[in-house]
Amino acid sequence: MTKIVFKKIGELIVVLFVVSLGTFGLVSLIPGDPSVAALGEGRTPEEYAQARFEMGLDNSFLSRYWDWLSSALQGDLGRSLVPPQSDVTERIVAALPVSVQLAAMGLIIALAVSIPLAMWSARHSGGLIDRIISATTFGVLSIPTFLSGLLLIMLFVNNLGWFPRSQWVRVSEGGLADNLYHAILPAVTISLLEMAMFLRILRSDLITTLQENFILVSKAKGTSNLRLLISDAFRPSSFSLITMLGLVLGSMIGSTVIIETLFSLPGMGSLIVRAAQQGDMPMVQGAVLVIALIYVVANGIIDISYGYLDPRSRRAHV
Repeated sequence: MTKIVFKKIGELIVVLFVVSLGTFGLVSLIPGDPSVAALGEGRTPEEYAQARFEMGLDNSFLSRYWDWLSSALQGDLGRSLVPPQSDVTERIVAALPVSVQLAAMGLIIALAVSIPLAMWSARHSGGLIDRIISATTFGVLSIPTFLSGLLLIMLFVNNLGWFPRSQWVRVSEGGLADNLYHAILPAVTISLLEMAMFLRILRSDLITTLQENFILVSKAKGTSNLRLLISDAFRPSSFSLITMLGLVLGSMIGSTVIIETLFSLPGMGSLIVRAAQQGDMPMVQGAVLVIALIYVVANGIIDISYGYLDPRSRRAHV
């Protein structure tokens, strides 16, 4: 198992290197002159040329990438080009907890709702409740995240007044209860698509598992339906769900860009959008690299966990 872990870590390092190179290259293609973003309009050509020289923009692409990567490996992601030209790492450290909390809450909500409903639906496959759940999940999957957010804002913020729309309270400022109160509606918005996907995938796998011979043997021994679902059927049916967790994590972090803009929250999504609009390349590069790092590491952890959950996958890597 140790060999598999080190092999996976090596693969993650290669992936992160490729991602960092691609991120740096794509961000470099953003239209606009970084010297103008740094100095503002109305400066002389000489001042812009001096600024480009100081930022190393006259160097080759590989030279600029190596300088940036070397600093990033030491935790220095550079400084923002836009006044007041704050430290990129400090801005990311301030914004990242908001996005991580929203994604984590969304994932927990999606799992907490989808797993019990999938078990109920699989146990009563073909029944009225199963058909209602299936139709509802299909409808949820048909609605884009931004539209779901708008509908929830119209219902729970504008009409009912149960939640605030554009306010964020950190735990250190207002306490955990106030923080969760302001975070719950954006987190629910993020969780809807994943909730529907988890439910459909787990329901399908559970229905297949419940037809296996070992399940029939357990039934013949008089095992209760609840214990049969939880103890016998859930674990072998959860591998597709676990695979989805790694893939969904990336989409949930991506969804925070939309949700944070929609709810005016100070997270990574809002940070990236503002930086891209202002042509702040160091900020965009640093923020995208951090999100890619989280995504790649999370998927690596999930891949490694297969060896513990299913010994067959462990033997396949040997």
